[in-house]
Amino acid sequence: MEIKEINVRYSQLAETECCLSCGGALNYAVAQPGEVCVDLGSGRGTDAIRMAEAVGEDGFVYGLDISDGMLQTARKNAEKLDVKNVSFIRSTLEKLELPDKVANLVISNCTLNHASNKQAVWHEIHRILKKGGRFVISDIYAVEPIAEEYKNDPVAVAECWAGAVTREEYMKHLVNAGFSEVEIIEESTPYAKGKALVASFTIASKRSLKCNCSN
Repeated sequence: MEIKEINVRYSQLAETECCLSCGGALNYAVAQPGEVCVDLGSGRGTDAIRMAEAVGEDGFVYGLDISDGMLQTARKNAEKLDVKNVSFIRSTLEKLELPDKVANLVISNCTLNHASNKQAVWHEIHRILKKGGRFVISDIYAVEPIAEEYKNDPVAVAECWAGAVTREEYMKHLVNAGFSEVEIIEESTPYAKGKALVASFTIASKRSLKCNCSN
């Protein structure tokens, strides 16, 4: 599914009450006062604004999304609530519009499965985390590989299952990016979604304090 199509699809949903999330990463992340946090796929800005309130005046939150409609709604919500320590940025997942080692915490809810190059996304998450920084990600994985015919189907993509990879492939991406120890906070039993059998999970890890890698 092209970025333009995703932008249109989710801009249309920006003003609805539709819930697009599959997990509660924010509830496990516990943003601390003074931290810099990032929400990937920030949507209407609800989680980013809650984190901004948690980190206080000495902290800051970046909400990243590809949908112009969602970004516009998120900015209006932040203004309405007079939350100033948050910024909503248009960005792809594969190339995050943020500097190296900027974040103490990265969260995301049911967004990474949309990325066409998931390995690139995980390298980017590793890049923007400070040493010792952590992520808490809620997402889905496919019990069996998704058939090719559905991977670019607009409806299947919007339903958050067409882009899902298997659990084995998901974990391989994490290791390749530099996250050697991953905690499974919660994991569902498999369930049918569209034409696929998937499972939801929330995972967490930290960027190593001893990392000598280039990013």
